[in-house]
Amino acid sequence: MIIKKLIIRADASIQVGTGHVMRCLALAQAWQDKGGEVIFILANKSTALENRLRSEGMKVVHLLVKTGSNEDVNQTVDFAQKFNAQWIVVDGYHFGAKYQKYIKDFGINLLFIDDYGHTDYYYADLVLNQNISAHKDLYQSREIYTQLLLGTQYVLLRREFWQWRDWQRAINPIARKLLITFGGSDPDNVTLKVIQALEGLNRDDLAVIVVIGGSNPHHEVLQKEIANSSLAISLQRNVSNMPELMAWADLAITAGGSTNWELAFMGLPSIVITVAENQKEIATELDTQGIIIHIGWYQQITLEKIGIALQEFIYDQSKRAEMSQKGKKLVNGYGAVHVTSKIANILS
Repeated sequence: MIIKKLIIRADASIQVGTGHVMRCLALAQAWQDKGGEVIFILANKSTALENRLRSEGMKVVHLLVKTGSNEDVNQTVDFAQKFNAQWIVVDGYHFGAKYQKYIKDFGINLLFIDDYGHTDYYYADLVLNQNISAHKDLYQSREIYTQLLLGTQYVLLRREFWQWRDWQRAINPIARKLLITFGGSDPDNVTLKVIQALEGLNRDDLAVIVVIGGSNPHHEVLQKEIANSSLAISLQRNVSNMPELMAWADLAITAGGSTNWELAFMGLPSIVITVAENQKEIATELDTQGIIIHIGWYQQITLEKIGIALQEFIYDQSKRAEMSQKGKKLVNGYGAVHVTSKIANILS
């Protein structure tokens, strides 16, 4: 049997977070399940992230060039040819139309992951937008062969979530177990703001787990805050058991972004604070549909506003139950399987 190889070009850093690489990991895992091999091409070194990828049986190589540049795409194509890869997956806002065209000019199949129509033209074979706000009008300027994979049926969830597809959540009358997670890096330390808001509630009946990624530069500051807190808070870093933590919790406080799809899948009601411009539209739509509570942009959120939202939500069992059901209907956990099937069909 010929092993079909997939190149994934994505980046992670304090500035961009780890979301692009982690959702591509979900795609890579599904590709492995089809008997394929995956090579990640990264521009920035991250020991924790690379250890995770290698532990999953992925190869990792590095570029020493400006991301999104001509040198970037040249080296990416060179790697694809060296590894005899039939497909390249590209995920990141610094990759544009020229980057796509260069890959296609070499006759390599291309999956382009895009969250909001950020380039002026699309040459990829497949364009994936897994968001609730995805619509074809974002991609009017595209090649005739370009297929669009739009909507939450294509949400990319990692392998550790797949065993939870049929799990049913119990909604407790009072939400006493809280999960705080603001992605892999959280450069503005919104996590600290949420912890301080919790401390302002003056409650001793809450159990809190704070999850941070390996790229978070505020680890020591958070450790110090938690050590001096009267709350029962556990700080966990680089976790691989996120589904278990989400199953444990009654309520999450989180950023917008890919974590929202994981929370929806797990039926965990959440309060969302947006920390990037590209999260606002999605968070607003999720709030409108009653799947999350979006309390606004992180720079404009006060400790008091966070506290008020928490205090109300902790006691509102019916609202949490409704949000949980809506979330589970939105994300079914088969997105990575659907996407890899599309790739395999084009190869066959």
